[in-house]
Amino acid sequence: MGYFIGNIKPSASENISKNLIKFGIPISVMGLLLKAGISFDLIHSAILALVSIVFFIIIINSSAPLKNLFPNYSLQLGGLIGNTSFLGIPIAIALLPTDTINFTIGFDLGTTMFSWIFGPYLLQTANTNDALLNIKKLFLSIFNSPASKGIIGALIVYLFGLDNIVGKFLWVPAKFVIYLAIIAVGARLGIIIKNKKTLYKFKENIKYSLLLKLFILPGFIYIVCRILNFQGIETTALVLQAGTPSAISTILLAEAYKKHRDLAAKTLLKTTIVSIATIPLIFLLINK
Repeated sequence: MGYFIGNIKPSASENISKNLIKFGIPISVMGLLLKAGISFDLIHSAILALVSIVFFIIIINSSAPLKNLFPNYSLQLGGLIGNTSFLGIPIAIALLPTDTINFTIGFDLGTTMFSWIFGPYLLQTANTNDALLNIKKLFLSIFNSPASKGIIGALIVYLFGLDNIVGKFLWVPAKFVIYLAIIAVGARLGIIIKNKKTLYKFKENIKYSLLLKLFILPGFIYIVCRILNFQGIETTALVLQAGTPSAISTILLAEAYKKHRDLAAKTLLKTTIVSIATIPLIFLLINK
């Protein structure tokens, strides 16, 4: 549906993305928090995901050679934010025991928090050299971010003990937000796919985002899990989430803030295609 909408009205993806960030994402984040509940496993994996992404963002932007490989935040987010919601969690449910679900949801929550708390700030910053240093602007962005609004809403609901009722009520609109997000992505991909000559060319440093997302980040998470003495099944759950292709949120952010939209879409498309081979490979290597 998104593909055909994008062909008929190319501006549709941008318009949908703006409204999703303003209204839809807070509802989606709030619904996810209330639906999943809070547990130590969820918190641990969420913190691991969040800290790992922040670590790579700082390393990339502190090193001139790495910054040359990832010259803009669309490439960086494409190499670090994974499609855990729509691909990682279903894969984990299919391959792993159900008692690992909190680890997979927690990792998804951590990446979601980073996307919607820090993503708008990073993409709106005109001078990328000062992006990580403007503390005042960073805190304002965090407070006004879609994720923060969803978290505050969930905390208020928990405070009044209405989490079960409101969680069930919000789950339907939260799923509707997911459908709209997929349509927005399809609309942008429809525009990209028209240009078949450049579709499969790995230019614009996309290959580095692909390597970071599908190989380096999962390897890093595996090492951290071993250092922290996570159990084998827990490590598998987290590494699979880290090895998912680029997230839909990277396109929504790029569309909403008009930053490297085609680049974000190509990164998502190409990491998704390559992940068809890398995700089974990761699973086999960890469990051999």
